[in-house]
Amino acid sequence: MKIKAEKSKRSVFLTIFLFAGFSSFAQNPSVPPNSVVLSGQDPDRRVITTAVPFLNFAPDSRHSGMGDVGVATSPDANSAHWNSGKLAFIEEDLGFSLSYSPWLGKLVNDMSLSYLTGFKKIDELSAFAFEMRYFNMGDIQLTDGAGNELGEFNPRDIAVGGTYSRKLSQHFGLGISARFIYSNLSGNISSSTGSEAKAGTSVGADIGLYYEKPIFAGAKDGTWSWGVAITNIGPKITYNSAEDLDYIPTNLRLGTAYKINLDPVNSLTFVFDMNKLLVPTPPKYATNEDGTLATDADGNLIINPGDGKDPNRALISGMFGSFSDAPDGFSEEMKEITFSLGVEYLYAEKFALRTGYFYENPDKGGRRYFTMGLGMDIKKIGFDFSYLVPQVQNHPLAETLRFTLLYTIASN
Repeated sequence: MKIKAEKSKRSVFLTIFLFAGFSSFAQNPSVPPNSVVLSGQDPDRRVITTAVPFLNFAPDSRHSGMGDVGVATSPDANSAHWNSGKLAFIEEDLGFSLSYSPWLGKLVNDMSLSYLTGFKKIDELSAFAFEMRYFNMGDIQLTDGAGNELGEFNPRDIAVGGTYSRKLSQHFGLGISARFIYSNLSGNISSSTGSEAKAGTSVGADIGLYYEKPIFAGAKDGTWSWGVAITNIGPKITYNSAEDLDYIPTNLRLGTAYKINLDPVNSLTFVFDMNKLLVPTPPKYATNEDGTLATDADGNLIINPGDGKDPNRALISGMFGSFSDAPDGFSEEMKEITFSLGVEYLYAEKFALRTGYFYENPDKGGRRYFTMGLGMDIKKIGFDFSYLVPQVQNHPLAETLRFTLLYTIASN
């Protein structure tokens, strides 16, 4: 009985998590404590949700240790995730990185996120990279809407891609990435109602710009950089029929970084990032007198006049429209921007200490957490570690750990 209870709890959790992401667990003052509100059901919290949210999870320890920043940090083996434009500026000739994170360990004990990436310099102006990420959701007991058991399954998401990056000038670089996305949430298990689920597939593309230039601050020299990246540009994904489509997490990231060399062996880097999902904001739907959602003659939900736009739009329309479709206008659009701050101390290019902070508006998910991390480099081998401390008590992200192992070969 205990095993079934565990798996039943996990099944409910998985349904919530897969499409709402972990942001749905943020506490809302208008609902009772310890209750979970799904996006679209609470008119005061229009959390933007997507399929395959794992594509936007910070995969490596260095950047997750600085509050999930990365679009303008110095290039490394994990640049393909954060900003493909950085990769052409990497100094090493060849490198690999393997990251692993036990995921949501406060709730379950067998979920994990793994990320493998590698790069190779082509010449002084260009480089290419590959990446593979694997999100293992553990074994669950699947049930249909009536609670009938459908069998056990191990849901998993996989994304495989490649990146090309090139310097356009001494200080400016451009990168592009493409990836194949595979998401299998329930195998081919059919429910008692006859509906059949299937694995979802899609493709995504990234484009990144990166600029870095040495500058001087008094007696200390340093480097200023900025970056912008649009990631996961791709068609919607479906797990059932062509009419039942979900957006993938297309994301805009902007950021800047300033590295100051305190002396020949000590340096500090200050980093700031902003993110916005380029996905339609849920509108305000009309309700019946009993509080249920109202529908038209065809069974479609009715949007209150002037309270948002139909979220079922094409890719380009959804991306560009995401800047102006929030029901409460500009003020709500600003709430959809997340902020990250990070600091990295580096000693002799061999030892690093990191800390950071991530903020998301309470009406849009409410993720708020501090991070810390450290890194060591011994000859060609590097090791990074990060730890997450949320501001919200009993948050599912509490005590999230990430481990990264790096191997690099310097240029001749």
